[in-house]
Amino acid sequence: MPTKQSSATKKVKTSTPRTMEDLLHASHITPPRKGTECEATIVQISRRGILFDIGWKSYAVLGDLEIQEIGPFLSHLKEGEKVVARIVVEESKEGYPVVSMRRFFDKGRWDILQEKFESEEVMEVLAGDYGKGGIFIDFMGIRGVIPKIQLTTDYIDNPEKLSGQKIKVKILEVDKIKNRLVVSQKAAALGISYKDIQKRFDAIEIGKTYKATVIGFSEFGVFCELDKIEGLIHISEISWQKVNDPQKHVAVGSVIDVVVVEKNAVNLKLNLSIKRLSKDPWEDLEKKYPKDKEIKAEVIRKESYGYIVRLEEGIEGLIHISKLTGNERIEIGKPISVYIEKIDSKSRRISLLLLPTEKPLIYR
Repeated sequence: MPTKQSSATKKVKTSTPRTMEDLLHASHITPPRKGTECEATIVQISRRGILFDIGWKSYAVLGDLEIQEIGPFLSHLKEGEKVVARIVVEESKEGYPVVSMRRFFDKGRWDILQEKFESEEVMEVLAGDYGKGGIFIDFMGIRGVIPKIQLTTDYIDNPEKLSGQKIKVKILEVDKIKNRLVVSQKAAALGISYKDIQKRFDAIEIGKTYKATVIGFSEFGVFCELDKIEGLIHISEISWQKVNDPQKHVAVGSVIDVVVVEKNAVNLKLNLSIKRLSKDPWEDLEKKYPKDKEIKAEVIRKESYGYIVRLEEGIEGLIHISKLTGNERIEIGKPISVYIEKIDSKSRRISLLLLPTEKPLIYR
């Protein structure tokens, strides 16, 4: 281990015996104290460690645990550079201080991520478990996520296959204050530039109709791509009818017409709709189904509170159990004659009355 000879030590006369404490006091050198921070100049860098000049009689070294972390930082450190170090051991058995660069590591990791984000550089991360938000990843101890929509088609339906693998990604969002890191496997695999994506995103207009390609499904909707911009058709925006299974309405790889409902400028994502391309069947419904008109409808299911009846595609009503005597013969899938009791277009609810054998007075 290289050591330094203090110039103050050289000036001490051998004829005058003095203690080490006297020598240090006379030379104005402050001994390292555990827990204190100091300015350290990097003297030597290697994968086996770093030597620092902290103004002491011998050079300081980096702690063993942090030596294991130094690899990714080597290209960001230079000999002669000054960094903040914290004393963790005042004097080891070998006679030199041991320091920590934890503050640099914590700050440096985010700086590295910011640089990679700005340069759109591909980097390697370790994929972890799949959760509701996507695949969790780790980069030098910082936890991030790959949203499901940011996976390639090989993994979008089976994201758990990536768990434990080292994969290449590009950064979509990095925010040290929020401790947020979002990356994309698809961008790295397909060579997508998010500076180009930003321009494409800005050109898309809310309310305008576009062609979109279906790329996958989730329990809450359909994933699409519109001019390389990611979008979601929420399950409630697929049809004016109630949708339970999106895959019964569109198929992966199909090109469909969609209207842009909303733009998320933070994540560069789009909220899309299919159903808004057609007229809302609830518009002017009261004019179409006046109270005094007999309506032929179809019973589609029975609930504990009554029967659900379909008047037309996308329009269903309820014959509440309180409106029945219990003696009626109502069969699922069979046609039935009903009258409108009440239409609530805002809540999209229709109360129906079963056509009696003899019309009540109010309908005469």
